[in-house]
Amino acid sequence: MRSTLMLIVVAIAFLYVTDTVAAENKFVGTKTCAMCHKAKDKGEAFVIWQKSVHANAYKTLESEASKKIAKEKGLSKPPAESPECLKCHVTGGGVAKNVEKAFDMKEGVTCEACHGAGSGYKTLHAKAENKAKAVAAGMIADDAAEKTCVTCHNQESPTFKGFKYAEFWAKIEHKLPKK
Repeated sequence: MRSTLMLIVVAIAFLYVTDTVAAENKFVGTKTCAMCHKAKDKGEAFVIWQKSVHANAYKTLESEASKKIAKEKGLSKPPAESPECLKCHVTGGGVAKNVEKAFDMKEGVTCEACHGAGSGYKTLHAKAENKAKAVAAGMIADDAAEKTCVTCHNQESPTFKGFKYAEFWAKIEHKLPKK
């Protein structure tokens, strides 16, 4: 009984520390991620992202179509300045204060939108044996992908036409190559 209680206390403490660490992490920007993740042996994740609609998510807010939608929705600011739009078109929702110098919200929906602010895990996740440490330091693991996607790809979006996770994931998937 005592060991079970101790295990529960340790688990709660771990979850608290993990959440606190993740909340304190800073967004580092795509240049930091690209240093490793544009290489073939790293799955060319950066290259895949550059070709994706996510890389241009902020730019779409500057389009005439987006301006028209914002006006129809009665937004008081242009879409590229509206919290209602930025929350999904920009990593950190356009309000992130915890950023490093290299972070630029105009890069759109970047690696860190899906994997979490990278300052705490950027050096840890390079080795497979460090995955648990990287997750504890704030990295969002791939198995949470669909849950993360639907925070933006949902009926709240004025252009939502349904979300087919498997189909859309296939367009941005970036697995590490098998050795």
